[in-house]
Amino acid sequence: MTTTTATIAGTGTATTTPRASHAAARLALVGDRSPNVTAHTRIPLLLDALAAQDHLVLDAYWIPTEDAAEPDAVRGFDAVWVVPGSPYRSEAGALAAIRTAREDGVPFLGTCGGFQHTLLEYARNVCGLTDVAHAENAPDADDLLITPLACSLVGHEGTVTIAEGSLAESVVGTRTSVERYHCSYGPTAHLDTLSAHGLRFSGEDEEGQVRMAELPGDRHPFFLASLFQPELAGDGSRPHPIVRALARAAVQHAGVAA
Repeated sequence: MTTTTATIAGTGTATTTPRASHAAARLALVGDRSPNVTAHTRIPLLLDALAAQDHLVLDAYWIPTEDAAEPDAVRGFDAVWVVPGSPYRSEAGALAAIRTAREDGVPFLGTCGGFQHTLLEYARNVCGLTDVAHAENAPDADDLLITPLACSLVGHEGTVTIAEGSLAESVVGTRTSVERYHCSYGPTAHLDTLSAHGLRFSGEDEEGQVRMAELPGDRHPFFLASLFQPELAGDGSRPHPIVRALARAAVQHAGVAA
C-alpha cells in the first residue's frame, strides 16, 4: 500500500504498509479520526505546511486505536503521534502505541488525550501502578491518575511555563508560551512517583499544574507530551514548533533506519 506524501493516507494497520521508496519519513497518527474533531482536520494542513515551508516530508497514516492494539501496529514508523479525540475507542490500543514508541526509541508526541494516556502508560508499565485509571474511561475506579479538571479547559488559552534545560524549552524556544486547550481531564495523583521513575514534568500552568511531560535525552531521542494542543495554534498555515520538532525527529529517524 502506498501512502501519500504530506497528507493523511487512510486507515489500517502499520503492518500492511511497506516503507516508502523515497526518503519521506513515516508518521503514525494514532486516534479515532473524526471530521468533528478540529485537531484531526488541522493535521493535513500542518503536514502540507511542513513539506512546503520546512522541506520536512512525512507520509502520514492514520491508525484507529482499535487497530493500534494489534501487535507491532506502529513498528516500522519513524514517529508516533497519539492525537486528541478521547475517549478513545480502545484505551489499550492508545497505550500499546505509546509503549512501543517509548521502548523502541521512536520519536513520539502525545497531545491532549495523548498526553493523558502517556502518563497512564508510564504509570502502569514503568512505575508498576497497574491499577491507576483515567476517569473518562473508568469513572468508578479506586485509583484515578487522570481526573476531571476543576475548571474545564475546553476552548481555553493559558500561559505555560517551561522548565529550563528541558526538551520542551529547546523545541519551543522560550520559557513561557500561550497555548490552546480543549480538554476536561488532567493528571492529579502519583506525580511524584512518575517523576521518581524518570518522567520529567517540563511545563506547568499559572497554578503550577502539570501541562507537559517528557523523557530526558539519555532515555529517549524525542518523547514529548502536552495537555495543550499545539496543532490548534494559529490558523494551521504555520506549524507550531512542537509539531515541527516531531517532524524533524521523524526525518532524522528515517535517515538512520533507511
